[in-house]
Amino acid sequence: MLKQRLQQKLLQKLSPQQIQLIKLLEVPTMQLEQRIKKELEENPILEEGRETNPETDDTRLDEDEPEKEKDEISLEEFKDEYDIPAYRLNPRNRSHEDEKVVEIPFSAGISFRENLTNQLGMRIMDEHKQALGHYILGNIDDDGYLRRDLGSIVDDLAFSLNISTTFEELKEILLMIQEFDPPGVGARNLQECLILQLDRHTREGRCNEDTKNARIILTDFFEEFTRKHYDKIQNRMNLTDQHLKSSINEIIRLNPKPGGDYGDSTMQSYHQIVPDFVLEDNDGILELSLNSKNAPDLRINSLYANMLKTYNQERKTRLQNRNQKEAATFVRQKVESAKWFMEAIRQRQHTLILTMNAIMEFQKEYFKSGGDEMRLRPMILKDISERTSLDISTISRVANSKYIQTDWGIFPLKYFFSEGLQTNSGEEVSTREIKKILEECLENEDKRKPVTDDKLALILKQKGYMIARRTVAKYREQLNIPVARLRKEL
Repeated sequence: MLKQRLQQKLLQKLSPQQIQLIKLLEVPTMQLEQRIKKELEENPILEEGRETNPETDDTRLDEDEPEKEKDEISLEEFKDEYDIPAYRLNPRNRSHEDEKVVEIPFSAGISFRENLTNQLGMRIMDEHKQALGHYILGNIDDDGYLRRDLGSIVDDLAFSLNISTTFEELKEILLMIQEFDPPGVGARNLQECLILQLDRHTREGRCNEDTKNARIILTDFFEEFTRKHYDKIQNRMNLTDQHLKSSINEIIRLNPKPGGDYGDSTMQSYHQIVPDFVLEDNDGILELSLNSKNAPDLRINSLYANMLKTYNQERKTRLQNRNQKEAATFVRQKVESAKWFMEAIRQRQHTLILTMNAIMEFQKEYFKSGGDEMRLRPMILKDISERTSLDISTISRVANSKYIQTDWGIFPLKYFFSEGLQTNSGEEVSTREIKKILEECLENEDKRKPVTDDKLALILKQKGYMIARRTVAKYREQLNIPVARLRKEL
């Protein structure tokens, strides 16, 4: 049975201004520029430039003080200055005395897929085989591999394109594509890719004893090769140490991703880092500044502000009609939106500077030393939250995707956060210090007999760091260093 009743609740909800500030805190400097441009496009009240008098608010909705008279802007005054003659709008009718046309050369390289398509077009085939070839090329990934099974491609051609073919016919087309440049393209796995490149060396007359041995290793002992069981390969092939090393070097020189490093500017994506903070050391004094080169200053358009004042005065005298009321409401909403956005930008800058100053104060020894990782103290989000009186979630948003430029490099803010660990003497050190010791040990190890995780744990214990073997393995994986067996070299 349905009943109606009154219920009183007390809820906490974020205001639109708070939500806007949270979203602005998350974006880095590069995206902030785009966000400001978007706001400028959507809000006609907002414009670039510094506020002429920030102490006085020209956009108050109710104004009791007498308004200063301002000269009206007439378009006729600017007509002669901004009108463009008709002949200048015609690109074929320019005066060579006034303007010099400079042609800028544009260089565009051929893409990886265009290169494959051009090579396919040079082969003499009927339309049916051409269609099969183009479909196979469409399934080759950016690394140059065909990672789909030919049987699945046969089914796709039948259902999607109504093209009937067989596994053998597709394999014949694929073998032809595998002869294209770069060598190894169209391979279905790493083993086939490397073998195709060695076969190309043989066809081009660059085959020797080491190349033959390398092909046998890839064909018959590929699993042993990937696991670096060189002793088994050497015993089964009856090779000397020198011949085994030369054969392995032949394989190492091959390209595992034939399409990955192809000279294609359209496929390569570059991630440009724009630092959010700039730290300079002036005679031992650290000076921190916020990088705001790409973020323009914002202000409220004075024309709309004066328009709103006029509407408010007419409202008092009851001279407004319906259209004027709608226009005044629209302008009032846009003015408030512009104020909120400008205030959110100011609060964002204040929060960023406050947080970064707290990080610098906490890691003062590191910044004073010029980037010595051994001086980094253990630091978590809670430490900075307590120093700034900000919520941990706010500190997390500030540290996410933000970078600082120093005299010794550009670092993400997350770089300065790390867990702590106590030594035998009771001193708390950063896990980054332990990782630095691990890197030094692995750099100086004998590659013919790499140091195991148990040995690394023993070395750290001798230095006063009581760490278990599984913890050493975790730090090694975080450093992207493989296990000892995979680090072995001849």
